[in-house]
Amino acid sequence: MALLDSVFNPLFGPLLNWNPALGIIVIAGLITILITLAYKYLTDQDKMKHLKGRQKEFQQEMKSHKDNPEKMMAVQKEAMKVNMEYMKHSMKPTLFTMLPILLIFGWMSGTLAYDPITVGESFTITAKFAEGVSGQAQLVLDAESEFSSSEMTQTITDSKATWRVKSSAPGERIYKVDTGSASEEIIVLVTEGQINSGEVEVKFAESDISKISVGYNKLTPLGNFSIFGWKPGWLALYIVVSLVLSLSLRKAMGLH
Repeated sequence: MALLDSVFNPLFGPLLNWNPALGIIVIAGLITILITLAYKYLTDQDKMKHLKGRQKEFQQEMKSHKDNPEKMMAVQKEAMKVNMEYMKHSMKPTLFTMLPILLIFGWMSGTLAYDPITVGESFTITAKFAEGVSGQAQLVLDAESEFSSSEMTQTITDSKATWRVKSSAPGERIYKVDTGSASEEIIVLVTEGQINSGEVEVKFAESDISKISVGYNKLTPLGNFSIFGWKPGWLALYIVVSLVLSLSLRKAMGLH
């Protein structure tokens, strides 16, 4: 993820920090244009047009033989051959664009999943403990952080304990959960509003502390806009933009 951040953060970070929705729209647009151009220039459009025409012919022929199952099956068999050939030709541009698109998606899923934690914002740190661990646990803060509405020492209840804290300065804040018999750390990235891909949770093996997680809020690029209570995330916005633009570009460019 660090490698992807070093590549894509300088390219898209400023736009996403200014307006996440607009940034997602721009990224979706660029990827859709790349895919469409690859499809145009890496496929034989005359061949694709011919195959698509054959598909329509088979559809009409199957309708005319709906009362003759044997004839319809024979037509379907021929139609499947044409469909497979069409798919084989259309897969070529996909192979060329798959890797860069997967890399961008990997970066977006880590960067745009959650709202950043900002200076002065209250958030939670939750520790999950191994089965049978009880008693009390402490959260040790760094010099730039403080508890906002909880105490340093919490009683372990149902194998977990939660603290609410805030930081007065941006940067990587190191928090340590200590039970006396075990001590584990998590790094929380606090910003001044910039989109980031900080750690959501850290798991530990062979420790009384099995997991420490940060209470990030889900990123909703469209703000308070909702559909029956559902607020679309970055992926929903990306899919809508890419579908609309892809259909428009294909029609405008006469692609088959």
